Amino acid sequence: MSIHLVSRFLLTSSIRHKNPKFCFTTLAVDKYWIHLEENNDPNIEKTLTRVGAKLDTSCVKEVIKRCSSTSTNQSHISGLRFFIWAGTQRGEDVIEAYGFDNCVLDVKSFKIVLNLCKEARLADEALWVLKKMNEFKCRPDTIAYNAVIRLYCETGRMDEALGLMEEMSLVNLYPDMVTFVSMVKGFCDLGRIEDASRLFKVVSQQGCSPNVVAYSVLLDGVCRVGNLEKGLDLLQEMENQGGVCSPTVVTYTTMIRNFCEKGRSMEALTILDRMEACGCAPNRVTISTLINGLCQEDQVEEAYKVIDRSVAVGSVSKSECYSSLVVTLLRVNKFEEGEKVFRRMLISDLKPDGVACSELLKRLCSKEKRVLDAFVLYNEIAKLEFATSIDSEIYSMMMDGLCTGSHLLEASKLAKMMVQKRVQLKAPYVQNVVEYLKNAGETELVSHIYKADDG
Repeated sequence: MSIHLVSRFLLTSSIRHKNPKFCFTTLAVDKYWIHLEENNDPNIEKTLTRVGAKLDTSCVKEVIKRCSSTSTNQSHISGLRFFIWAGTQRGEDVIEAYGFDNCVLDVKSFKIVLNLCKEARLADEALWVLKKMNEFKCRPDTIAYNAVIRLYCETGRMDEALGLMEEMSLVNLYPDMVTFVSMVKGFCDLGRIEDASRLFKVVSQQGCSPNVVAYSVLLDGVCRVGNLEKGLDLLQEMENQGGVCSPTVVTYTTMIRNFCEKGRSMEALTILDRMEACGCAPNRVTISTLINGLCQEDQVEEAYKVIDRSVAVGSVSKSECYSSLVVTLLRVNKFEEGEKVFRRMLISDLKPDGVACSELLKRLCSKEKRVLDAFVLYNEIAKLEFATSIDSEIYSMMMDGLCTGSHLLEASKLAKMMVQKRVQLKAPYVQNVVEYLKNAGETELVSHIYKADDG
C-alpha cells in the first residue's frame, strides 16, 4: 500500500459517509473485526461502510489493537486501512476527524498505528503517520522515529533514514543506540561498509559508546563482504574494550561461520581458541557450524577433535555433537561414515536428535533404496524411544517403499504402528500404496491405512 493509496482512502467520496454519534460497543468491534479478518477483500473500505455499526474512538483503538496483536502481515495492513477509513467517516481529513472526537488519540495510539506499519513493512505510510502526529499536537519521541527509521533501513532506503536521523536533532531528540544499530545494519545490508564504519566513528565521538550489539552488526557486515581480516580487527577491539562490548557466543559464532563459508575452517579453529580463552563457552550452533565447515573441506578427523574438545568442556552434550556430525556427513555425501556414527550412538545409548533420525531414514528410503534397512533401523530407534520426532513424511516413504518392494509383513507392522501413533499417510503416497495393497489382496492392510488417515 502506497501514500497514493492512503490519499485515495482520504479523498474517495464513496467512503465518506457521515455517521451520527459515535457509540462504542463490543458488538461493533466484533463486527468490524470479522470483516477485517477476511483478508482477501480488495475493497475493504466499502465493505466496512456497509457494516453499519456505530463508531467511537475507543472502538477504533480496540480494533487496531487486535490487528496489531496478530502475526500476519495482511492483518497489519488491514488494521492501518481501518484506522484511515474510520477517520474519514465525518467527511474530513482523518486527523481532523479524530481531533473532532475530543482529541482522544494520544501518542500511544499513534504508536499502535506505527507498529502496524512496521509489521506490514510500510515505510512511506509510517512516515505519513509520524508527520501527522505533529498536526495532532502529539510530539513524536525517539521510539516513534526509530520505528520509521528502522523501516527505511530494512527496505534499503538509507538516504531517507539518514534524513530522519538528522531531523531528530532539529526537534530536540537524540538518536539512541537503537537508532544507530538500525542505521549500521541498513548500510551493511547494502554493502556500504564505509558508510557504516563512518557512522560508527561518529557515534563514538558523540560519547554514545557502541555496545556488543552494534559491534556485532558491523562485524557481520564486514565479514559478509569478504573482509575477514577487518572482522578480526573488530573482534580484537571488542575483546580489548570488554564490558558491554565483550563478544558474546553469537559474535564468535558469526566469525566462525563466515570463516567456514569462505573455506577457511581450519582458521576458524583459532577463533574457537580465542573464544574459550575469553571465558565464552561455545554452544551447539557454534560446534555445528565448525563441524559443517570442517566436513565440507574433508577435515573429518578435525571435526571429531572439535567434538571431543567441546564435550570435555561440557558446553555441548555428546549426543548433540554427534547428531550434528551425522547430519553433516549425510549432507556432504559421506553416507557410510554418517551411518556408522549413528549406529555407534545407538550402541552407546546416545540419543540422536530428530533431524539426525529423519535424515538417515530418508536417505535410506530414497537415495540408497534400502527401505527394509530403514524399517529395521526405525524399530531400533523406536525401542529406545527416540522415534517421537520422526514426521509423517518418513513414515509415508517407508510404507511406499515396503509396498513397492513387496515387503508386506513389514508394511503391515508399519501400518499398525501408524494407526497407534495416529500418523497419517501423506497424500502423494496414498493412491500408490492403496492400489498396490488392493492388487496384492491385502484388504485388511488397506483398512489399517484408512484407520490411520481417519485417526
